[in-house]
Amino acid sequence: MTEDPLAPVTLAVGQEDLLLDRAVQQVVAAARAADADTDVRDLTSDLLRPGTLAELTSPSLFAERKVVVVRDAQDLGADTVKDIKSYLAAPAEEITLVLLHAGGAKGKGLLDAARKAGAREVACPKMTKPADRLSFVRGEFRAAGRSATPEACQALVDTLGSDLRELASACSQLVADIEGTIDEAVVARYYTGRAEASSFTVADRAVEGRAAEALEALRWSLATGVAPVLITSALAQGLRAIGKLASAPRGARPGDLARELGMPPWKIDRVRQQMRGWSADGVAAAIRAVAEADSAVKGGGTDPGYALEKAVVAVVRAARSGRPG
Repeated sequence: MTEDPLAPVTLAVGQEDLLLDRAVQQVVAAARAADADTDVRDLTSDLLRPGTLAELTSPSLFAERKVVVVRDAQDLGADTVKDIKSYLAAPAEEITLVLLHAGGAKGKGLLDAARKAGAREVACPKMTKPADRLSFVRGEFRAAGRSATPEACQALVDTLGSDLRELASACSQLVADIEGTIDEAVVARYYTGRAEASSFTVADRAVEGRAAEALEALRWSLATGVAPVLITSALAQGLRAIGKLASAPRGARPGDLARELGMPPWKIDRVRQQMRGWSADGVAAAIRAVAEADSAVKGGGTDPGYALEKAVVAVVRAARSGRPG
């Protein structure tokens, strides 16, 4: 399969809008670099009727380059799908067809036909896991030729959440404004009140046994609109990470632990530092306290803020349960 964006057919598969748009932009940019007068036709599936593709791909009197984009190709009618399948057998010169397909079972016949015809394929999967978004952020900095610390990348994901466009915009802003390595302090400075107030900051300070800082971060989080359920989720994740690492084989290398536990190596190091002072009984007690708080913030209690403060204090106390004297 070719990697040339000017291949006769590009198939962008997935449901991540930013990646789908980028796949289109890459083809259009390559076409316009080859011919500044490239004609671009960007159509949704409802605008493509039987015969439309033939009109769009018919030879031009001036042999101009053309890019034809078809969005939501999985929703095309049967007759239009027939047209595209016929076209795939003999693509026109100077024309690049870009098919955007969600990738599910719907419209699978067209997907299979495009692949069989040797279409260039670009994966655009929905990034539902934090680890995927973390890889995306790292890739953004790498593509810009810039260095960002693992902690800075994690802080961006923790702070900005799941919106890929917002993550991409933040990376672009930091690259444009900051010289040298982008670190966690830079992210905190740029996103004042968001990085520090994130639910993960509350969790980190609590599992480290730092009561005053954990409670301050909690109050700041609630004051800036962080959903209580995100805070209980972050506390639970922090405790699970400590529990996982505590039960892992002693002496294992960080790389091996990272693969086994599903954490990046830098996080293994952070959790290892946070584990000091924890006992097995402490982890169990903290998990019970967070479960109670989770029930309260989901409707089982009348004061989510109080329930969260109580959970944070319980986690801090548990974090100190294994310390000597």
